[in-house]
Amino acid sequence: MSPFVRVVVLNFNGAPFVLRCVEALSHLDYPPDRHEIVVVDNASTDGSVDALRSSFPGVRLVEKAENTGFPANNVAMTDLDGVDHVALVNPDAFVEPDWLAKLVEAASTDPTVGAWCPKILLEPRFADLALDVDAQTVPGDPRLLGVQVSGVRVDGEDRFDSVGFGAGFWGAEVGGGPHPRYQWSTDHATLSVPLEADEHRPMVALRLRAPAPTRVRVDGGPPLGVGAEAEWFDVGSPTGPLHDIVNNIGSRLVDGGFGGDRGFLVPDQGQFDQPCDVFAWCGGGVLLSRDYLADVGLFDESFFLYYEDTDLSWRGLARGWRHRTVPDAVMRHLHAATSEEGSPLFQHFVERNRFAMLTKNAPGWMLRRAVVGYVRALTSYTLRDIVLPLTRGHRPSPGLPIRRARSFIAWLKMLPQLLPERRRLRRRQRVPDALITGWSEPQ
Repeated sequence: MSPFVRVVVLNFNGAPFVLRCVEALSHLDYPPDRHEIVVVDNASTDGSVDALRSSFPGVRLVEKAENTGFPANNVAMTDLDGVDHVALVNPDAFVEPDWLAKLVEAASTDPTVGAWCPKILLEPRFADLALDVDAQTVPGDPRLLGVQVSGVRVDGEDRFDSVGFGAGFWGAEVGGGPHPRYQWSTDHATLSVPLEADEHRPMVALRLRAPAPTRVRVDGGPPLGVGAEAEWFDVGSPTGPLHDIVNNIGSRLVDGGFGGDRGFLVPDQGQFDQPCDVFAWCGGGVLLSRDYLADVGLFDESFFLYYEDTDLSWRGLARGWRHRTVPDAVMRHLHAATSEEGSPLFQHFVERNRFAMLTKNAPGWMLRRAVVGYVRALTSYTLRDIVLPLTRGHRPSPGLPIRRARSFIAWLKMLPQLLPERRRLRRRQRVPDALITGWSEPQ
């Protein structure tokens, strides 16, 4: 007999995404009598609950009186009598029909694994744009720099968060000014842009600047004159073949105590197709065993948004559990469709909850290093954005320093509840800190 699985979808004003999500789940190639679909609604006001009730009468709806964030999943992760596994699916994610069967098959092979991570691909498919730049070096920077890409529009819509930065880019960077997020290219680089459909090739515009005036060719087109000030350039439509971009296939621990998606925005070329153990799992799509949840516990309800899954994963590792990828279990995710990634609210919870997670789980040296690094960065931003402009008679830009200070203060206010929990978790820990922090890797 197949294991019984409770598939949980958390919804908050998610129409029409949640309807498509549940529609995909209703076509699972898994015995109908061995799984159930539960939608936990976080006090939605967009009519999605009525639409779900009308369209999917067989789905169990759990309606909460208020929005309690991502930990609202907990109401469907308790009372697991007769349930072997719990599967979590984001409302803006869409599973392949064999998704659950593949995960359950993997779960039958090793009882020391408590979480199984599917391959989560971004919802659209992508086509590449090739950038060829007369690159240059800059004093004090060892890198060969081509152009800085700080904005991407696809058919006039901002798609910077959905673009894949492939070979030839130096990695994501942040800074002050009007364009706080960007990536620098080398002399040859590949940018992957999302396509809604194969028959529609969109028009793409890039916001570019260079260390000094230079020339850029995009897909072999005419040279563009890019200067030291960021400027938008229409670069036409991509013409190459379509491919997939990874959103997550397990999560990782990044130097500094950050959580991160493994494979995020990397073209899927089969490099993640070998199953392996990973530091953490992503709550947007995962299969969890009942025994794992009974031993490790549920989401920390004080987090509200972000880092709940990494926190729970860390607690699982500390108890001796493993987390493993199942690359042939595939789902697609419309990234950031139901959240405002990059918004001040997003950044507040990410920064506050990272410190909360480290306070609960990390060795003291890692927490201290993270706090010192944060305070130094906050001091630097304050000098750059407030003090220096004032001394020069310019208008200050206090937004970033104030937001980061508020996140830090919010974490300090959580300490009275976090420190007792830290002591409890340390008493229950079975695995040495060194084995857990050994997962840390460069950004």
